Amino acid sequence: MFDKSITAYEEAKKVIPGGVDSPVRAFKSVGGTPPFIQKGEGAYLYDIDGNKYLDFVQSWGPLIFGHCDKDIEQAVIATAKNGLSFGAPTILETELANEIVEMYDNIDKVRFVSSGTEAVMSAIRLARGVTSKNDIVKFEGCYHGHSDSLLVQAGSGMATFGSPSSPGVPADLTKHTLLCEYNNIENLRKCFKDSSDIACIIIEPIAGNMGLVPATQEFLDECRKLCDENGALLIFDEVMSGFRASLTGAHGVVKTKADIVTFGKVIGAGMPVGAFASSKEIMGHLSPDGAVYQAGTLSGNPVAMAAGLVSLRKLKANKEIYETLSLKALRLVNGLKEVATKNGINLQVNTRGSMFGFFFCDKEPKNFKEVGTCDFAKFGKFHNEMLKKGFYFACSQYEAGFISTVITDEMIDECINAANEVMSNL
Repeated sequence: MFDKSITAYEEAKKVIPGGVDSPVRAFKSVGGTPPFIQKGEGAYLYDIDGNKYLDFVQSWGPLIFGHCDKDIEQAVIATAKNGLSFGAPTILETELANEIVEMYDNIDKVRFVSSGTEAVMSAIRLARGVTSKNDIVKFEGCYHGHSDSLLVQAGSGMATFGSPSSPGVPADLTKHTLLCEYNNIENLRKCFKDSSDIACIIIEPIAGNMGLVPATQEFLDECRKLCDENGALLIFDEVMSGFRASLTGAHGVVKTKADIVTFGKVIGAGMPVGAFASSKEIMGHLSPDGAVYQAGTLSGNPVAMAAGLVSLRKLKANKEIYETLSLKALRLVNGLKEVATKNGINLQVNTRGSMFGFFFCDKEPKNFKEVGTCDFAKFGKFHNEMLKKGFYFACSQYEAGFISTVITDEMIDECINAANEVMSNL
């Protein structure tokens, strides 16, 4: 069933660390061999063994219209024929920036980069440059890319300066990172009590990297209040939730407004891209207008800009898409919850727009520690058995899932029926 993928994985491990170019793809959280994908088409993935999977990962979010959407595909091909990269400005950058700015009342200018990691790294540098402060506050379970100052683990105590969670990261680069518990207001307040040098809070307002765990409105309000009182900036990491949770990401779901927003994934419709955006006053600190330096040869890559432009314009032209996607996500998780209950299994589910998550535990997790108490072995078994039946879920309980427009109610019902068979044997 996976013979060619098994062989391909062994070959890959000889020349690529772990056989993969991003660790989660190695299936360490669920066991087994990752299928090597040959192509995607519509709602489905096809591996090199000829297996077909209904895709609930969608390249970790950006493929709202599924694989090989004709409009996006045509834009990419037409743009590529004019050249792949110029290291010079193009009109496409301005057009995509305008599309984003028009949707947000707290954004005036956008700077495009090549990845979400780069977007967040640059946003934090900008916040430090604007405030002339050094410390940043981040939360356990929120992933903001692999830049050095963000790879931290919890120390002793409720709120503490972070220590490196990866070899190769000097402690000097993480000593200015204060790590707090997500959705814990008292913990957050303690951070500001302990440091008068906080430049920013960086948060996933809808966390998708510890499964789907949204921040409460009360918690986000406190983030905003503490930043205002202490001369810090609030950064929303919407690399995953941007244009997924709603047309304006978390800003369409929660009341809190961020000072800086980071984007990725969806604004490139599957092409490598990221961006950070803010008011003209804050962005005025950015080079070449200001002193905060950031640059990149492939930033604003024309092919990525063209793909993202088509995707965002399609979303803006048909805003009912989000209601439809939300209903499909609810249909999926409610169906999974129902068959779990039927089979005597505790399952917690959640959605935000077209994002969804589920946990094998007896109460809904509100933070990273609570996610860690869930039944990971049961999740791994469920994942592997569903994969055999042709359903491709995120290969870690720490990752959110996604619905695309090409996934139909009938496809979802097929998945729920398969889940019932699998859960009856868990």
